[in-house]
Amino acid sequence: MTNDHVIETLNDLVQIHNDRIAGYEKALKELRPEDEDLKPSFLNYIQQSHKCKSALGTEIQVLKGTIATDTTTGGKLYRMWMDIKSAFAGNNDHAILSNAEFGEDNVQKAYRHALKEELPSNIRTLIQSQQTELKQAHDEVKALRDAHTV
Repeated sequence: MTNDHVIETLNDLVQIHNDRIAGYEKALKELRPEDEDLKPSFLNYIQQSHKCKSALGTEIQVLKGTIATDTTTGGKLYRMWMDIKSAFAGNNDHAILSNAEFGEDNVQKAYRHALKEELPSNIRTLIQSQQTELKQAHDEVKALRDAHTV
């Protein structure tokens, strides 16, 4: 295990949070007036990702690394696809929440991948804690999606 490897793993998670923030900011812009009840949840998820990024960034700085500021290529492609899809199909609360759940699935996948890496125990504990917190958000989004039928 090298510092560079640990920094890369942490930056992968920072980027997935950048994706998550961009996704929820996009979702906020797409909300219709009748879907405003989703706004507090989306704002909470954005704040949650900022908090996670901050903790990950602290560890990256301790390791003398540079914190990633961009999003993942997959996240960018997904948001472009969603722009095209919404242009043809329009946005409704179910579609927005389905997209959010897809994003939350990717967050969980990224955390599972990171936990397969060889990491110092303090960083592993941080990542496991964040994954647990983010799993609750995933489950909330799924429940919201299921409650907002087409």
